[in-house]
Amino acid sequence: MMSKLSLFRANSLPFPVLSSYSARFIPKPYLTPPKTLILCAFSTVPYGPSLLKGKKPSLNHLRLASTRRERDAHRRKIGDFEDPIEKGELLDEDEFTRIFEVSAVRVPAKDCFALENRLRGHLLNWPRIRNIARVPGDEIDEDVVKLLGRESDEEDGEEESVVDSVDRRIRGKAEGDGERLSPVLHRDQLAKTFNSTGYLKFRNLAKISRPKRKRKTERAEGKEKVNKGSSRNEFAVVEVVEDRGGDEDFEGLLGEGYGGSRGRWRGSTRLLLLDERYSGEEVQDLPEAIKVLFEEAKKTDASLSFELVKCRLTLFYDYWPMNEVLEALLPKGMIVPSAFEMVGHIAHLNLRDEHLPYKRLIAKVVLDKNQPKIQTVVNKIDPIHNDFRTMQLEVLAGNHSLVTMVVENGLRFHVDLARVYWNSKLGTERQRLLLGFDQNDVVCDVFAGVGPIALAAARIVKRVYANDLNPHAVEFMEQNSVVNKLEKRIEVFNMDGRRFIKAMFSSDKGQKVTQVVMNLPKDAAESLDAFRGVYNDRYRDEGLSFPTIHVYGFSKAADPEFDFHERIRIALSEVAVDVKMRKVRLVAPGKWMLCASFILPKSVAFSRKTINVD
Repeated sequence: MMSKLSLFRANSLPFPVLSSYSARFIPKPYLTPPKTLILCAFSTVPYGPSLLKGKKPSLNHLRLASTRRERDAHRRKIGDFEDPIEKGELLDEDEFTRIFEVSAVRVPAKDCFALENRLRGHLLNWPRIRNIARVPGDEIDEDVVKLLGRESDEEDGEEESVVDSVDRRIRGKAEGDGERLSPVLHRDQLAKTFNSTGYLKFRNLAKISRPKRKRKTERAEGKEKVNKGSSRNEFAVVEVVEDRGGDEDFEGLLGEGYGGSRGRWRGSTRLLLLDERYSGEEVQDLPEAIKVLFEEAKKTDASLSFELVKCRLTLFYDYWPMNEVLEALLPKGMIVPSAFEMVGHIAHLNLRDEHLPYKRLIAKVVLDKNQPKIQTVVNKIDPIHNDFRTMQLEVLAGNHSLVTMVVENGLRFHVDLARVYWNSKLGTERQRLLLGFDQNDVVCDVFAGVGPIALAAARIVKRVYANDLNPHAVEFMEQNSVVNKLEKRIEVFNMDGRRFIKAMFSSDKGQKVTQVVMNLPKDAAESLDAFRGVYNDRYRDEGLSFPTIHVYGFSKAADPEFDFHERIRIALSEVAVDVKMRKVRLVAPGKWMLCASFILPKSVAFSRKTINVD
């Protein structure tokens, strides 16, 4: 393994994972004088959880994945499961299971949160892994805990502990009670405790009551329940490997799964998972902050509940992030596709040619790591060439429905990606454009699509006139205007952009238009020639309005602003056009999307160089 050399101060060691060779360069901790420089070679394996670390499970450990498999079986049953084998491609989730050996401090459950704050700098602190874990075999039902709580003796006023209460209910005696009473004497003693509620203390207590009502927070019927004896997370399980105790079995009292060699029951306890650098250490080798806990416990009756144990932390496929899984699946050196566009419940990928042989494998990982937010994964096959701006998409994973709902700027938009165009990446640009509108404006959206700008502007301005050539987009725009209760403030048209501009400004409606939006980067600049001579049928002193035009376009030139400005001047046949240019985003390497804003020149509106749109 190649090592990396680094110089750093001894008192600021980042505790890297050291190889056997590099460990020889590290002196024992706290023995190096401060501000002494050490030459250290350390492994490239990162600190924290990684697929490069840990152990793969053996056959004995595969049973830890049973809960996850039961969940998948239920999803198959209800039809919400996609078979990982698609077209000969197999993703074995068990290959991503890793086992890590860590140390933990067993503490009383009631003190776990206070102790967690005291040991914050010495705990595991791994992403999505709680520092506090439940102890298998120590958990019992909450209703039983109430029965095992502290009870007061009405005769002598003494309080008995939870442990003594359990011992008396199991054996008929606790420590300090002397010899076990005979059944006859025990019965006589119970008779003295009889009152209106019945006998207070039984040797073997069994709960007999009505079944409790299901809480609203409980999972729906049919879904698996997480075992309280392990971690609550479905992607991680903590098990105690080494534990000291006796041979008594409490399975008969507490139920199945709570038996074994646990010794005298010490009450509910928790595990505080220590940092990975303390794995395998003894108590005397731990930091002073941890050793103080054991010294304090010895001075109290809590020493039975404080213990250093070895644990096995198992991380399943569901734990690992998408990038790390894809990096392990794809060939070495291949760029990992880490970004995608979200349109409602659809993930839109733009895979490179090198990714295409693994496209379904990539899609499955994207779907697994982003559920339930993502239900469908698609890939764009070809660039947009048609007049309706619709994309050729291939469904790679999930359901095959491309109809979804997008929420933007507080509005709901129903979209069908197979028939209309939508780009979520332009949400910020649309918001910036809307900030320039006020309540006195009248907006004309020439290429409106399903209405992301037109409907958002309808909440602000007096009136909106929206147009699109795609009849499906017009249908969705009308539907979205009703859904958002804006149908009275917007008027929708279905016609060619140039024809719409001519028709609008030749009517009385065009005299009130103050803002024109032309968001069709491919052809919008060339469509500006429709403004030439729009007011030729009117008088110059008629009090006409000259709207502000916002036009979008692409440019691959070395100077994109100058190139786009030249195209605007050519379309308008006007040399002197005061344009405010702005770069929107880099669409592809060397290809910019720009926005140009300018007021329609009077010379253009009354120009004799008109075009024929028929």
